[in-house]
Amino acid sequence: MAQVVLEHVDKIYPNGVHAVKDANLTVEDKEFTVLLGPSGCGKTTTLRMIAGLEEITKGTIKIDGKVVNDVEPKDRDIAMVFQNYALYPHMTVYQNMAFGLKLRKFPKDEIDKRVREAARILGIEELLDRKPKQLSGGQRQRVAVGRAIVRNPKVFLFDEPLSNLDAKLRVQMRSELKKLHHRLEATIIYVTHDQIEAMTMADKIVIMRDGVIQQIGGPHEIYNKPANIFVAGFIGSPAMNFVNSTVIRGDGGLWIKASGFQVKVPKEYEDALADYIDKEIIFGIRPENIYDKFFARDAQPYNTITGRVDVVEPLGSETLLHVTVGEDEIVAKVDPKTKAEVDQPIDLVFDMTAMHAFDKETQKAIL
Repeated sequence: MAQVVLEHVDKIYPNGVHAVKDANLTVEDKEFTVLLGPSGCGKTTTLRMIAGLEEITKGTIKIDGKVVNDVEPKDRDIAMVFQNYALYPHMTVYQNMAFGLKLRKFPKDEIDKRVREAARILGIEELLDRKPKQLSGGQRQRVAVGRAIVRNPKVFLFDEPLSNLDAKLRVQMRSELKKLHHRLEATIIYVTHDQIEAMTMADKIVIMRDGVIQQIGGPHEIYNKPANIFVAGFIGSPAMNFVNSTVIRGDGGLWIKASGFQVKVPKEYEDALADYIDKEIIFGIRPENIYDKFFARDAQPYNTITGRVDVVEPLGSETLLHVTVGEDEIVAKVDPKTKAEVDQPIDLVFDMTAMHAFDKETQKAIL
């Protein structure tokens, strides 16, 4: 397997669309890296440039220390798994998996060994004589992965391979791909718009927006320390609550003052917010860090607010509350035993140690 390095990579199409802007990224050997972002953010274009399917406009791409800007896709020692699987319908599973090796004139016994070993790893040994039309979506996906495995490439590239599967199978295949990565010790670059896929599978997440890399980090870092409002709002479900607020000096320290509530800033965050006293900021707090006061362990006057319940969404293991507080609506993910009712007041407790704050102009994280 191999390290992949992008240095100041740009992609500008003939129509002037600047799809990828000054991308700098290092994917370490044996690392599972996910390119994450909304449609049109440049993640698939970046993957295709690594594969050699798109020419780069500017910059350098290295695989295993070798510059591959002018190297043909077939000579880059990569294997790609596409969203639509791209299986040959007239070939059996065995023939589909063996086809790439036949083109490279591998000996028959070596081809047979590799195909059967990949089939064993993926649990599709009994499917080798079937045609793609006889397979389920999950089975076709395994065949597409198997076709990549037999190549024994330096780098695996996955372009939204689970998006055509139903929700239950998608969960199962996430686990399968994670196990596969561990077993093969492979370098994997994986594109998705699904934050849950990224958070559960990745060693490293690269969040993109409008062709620009917004943040690179592990799942916990991205979730707990988002670099800006876009990252904070993109990661987490439901999304982080954002409230226009002012930092004020008050009883015992600094406070966050919004239209309908006022909460105290923890001591450890006061230095970071000192330059924002009497200035507007964007206050952020995730729904899972807001509690129904009745079930909260540390309810104090300085971290408790009162609002009106607009919507109650019971989800079994938790309940989502949409609550109006002053001019703002916030979402809280609370204990499923909550007694909250629509159009009734409710006291909510903020875990202020998990608060976020963003500069209103730059939208960058302050804390």
